[in-house]
Amino acid sequence: MTFTLFPIRLLIAAFMMLLAWPFAFLASVGCSETTVEPQCLWRRLVDIILKIIMRVMWFAGGFHWMTVKGRRALPAEAPILTLAPHSSYFDAIPVTMTMASIVMKAESKDIPLWGTLIKYIRPVFVSRSDQDSRKKTVEEIKRRAHSGGEWPQIMIFPEGTCTNRSCLITFKPGAFIPAVPVQPVVIRYPNKLDTITWTFFILYIFLPIYTPSEEEKRNPALFAINVRRVMAKALGVPITDYSFEDCQLAMAEGQLRLPVDTCLLEYAKLVRRLGLKPKNTEKVLQEYGNRARKLEGQKLGLDDFAQFLDVPVSDMLRDMFALFDEHEDNCMDIREYVIALSVVCRPARTLETMKLAFKMFEADEDGAITEMELAVILKTALGVTHLSVSRLFTAIDKEDTGKITFDKFRSFLEQHPDFAEDYLYTENTGLHSGPCHRTATTKTANGICPDFSPNDHGTIAGLLKKDN
Repeated sequence: MTFTLFPIRLLIAAFMMLLAWPFAFLASVGCSETTVEPQCLWRRLVDIILKIIMRVMWFAGGFHWMTVKGRRALPAEAPILTLAPHSSYFDAIPVTMTMASIVMKAESKDIPLWGTLIKYIRPVFVSRSDQDSRKKTVEEIKRRAHSGGEWPQIMIFPEGTCTNRSCLITFKPGAFIPAVPVQPVVIRYPNKLDTITWTFFILYIFLPIYTPSEEEKRNPALFAINVRRVMAKALGVPITDYSFEDCQLAMAEGQLRLPVDTCLLEYAKLVRRLGLKPKNTEKVLQEYGNRARKLEGQKLGLDDFAQFLDVPVSDMLRDMFALFDEHEDNCMDIREYVIALSVVCRPARTLETMKLAFKMFEADEDGAITEMELAVILKTALGVTHLSVSRLFTAIDKEDTGKITFDKFRSFLEQHPDFAEDYLYTENTGLHSGPCHRTATTKTANGICPDFSPNDHGTIAGLLKKDN
């Protein structure tokens, strides 16, 4: 069918896109990005024509049946529509069939043909080159949401990434910050087999409007959690605390690939909840590294840890401290915290994390570290309980001095870019799948190993797919 049916389908879909362009262009002429014009009769007619064209295009693409259940709320009733789960490009079907606004990158409006169709639905544009873009985006969503229904509804995928639909991951708070009623929309591909590439049936359901309580209005995170719970119940799937950031961390393409059961995910979650992820990453990490080096391995108590981070003592900080309380003696090595923070903030930049770690551990007289210190650095960076580095250390320390410098380590990495696979995973057979037993109350030999698993739904690598 590649030479028979496929060209016909592709031709029809392309023709529908071309046919939609003049209608979208005419309807977009003179439209402002900051104000909304009344929906006059001819614009409503264009809306209907474009929906018909898009329906034909999707039919040519293989979606022969589209079932919609529930009543779509009016913009004045629910200014924001939250969709989940997000798993495919095909999730754009509800957007094209409702002509709701979406949040997307500003560069998209410059794409020939497609950019005109995008501008027609009045999206909220995000500019990656603008450092204040995220703040401006939230403000724009709030402005439209509080317009009393003048603007089109905004359709948001609060998961922020693609998943395999086996559960709902943590919702980002952007859709819930405006503190207005939202209408949850769940998407289903009712195939008995997960053949989404060849699917012919999509079902999306408009659930009842969710109106936030006063507490939820003050707390967008709580608002997001409760909406996610409603959507998960409608889908019949569980929820998990994994997030888009966890996906980025677990799938980072660094020389130190995190094990599938890395315990750094729990650490990263606490960092986010405590607001400890720095905006100026490089500057803060260097400052922390310099301060940690001056302590020369001195152990810190909980109060000293809070003072180091300049945050008050709280239950979450106690949980964070417990991750590094290696011997249950109410003490921790702040250098391990800095290493873990470096991995979470820049997971793909292994060499820079190692350089920072060497700087904190190296001796003043020769700038070198021992095998035991290398083991502490690497097991902290990987988030594992135990790690043997004997083969790796021996390979680097060819002169058998019992110490290695960062220059030697870097030179070895240049010659062996897959050093983790060749020297760590082969020597530590349980590194890929070893269970993680440590919690805040049940501690083992390393500082970073809380019990953190997605129940019966596999590892994060299986749960989350890279964003399309």
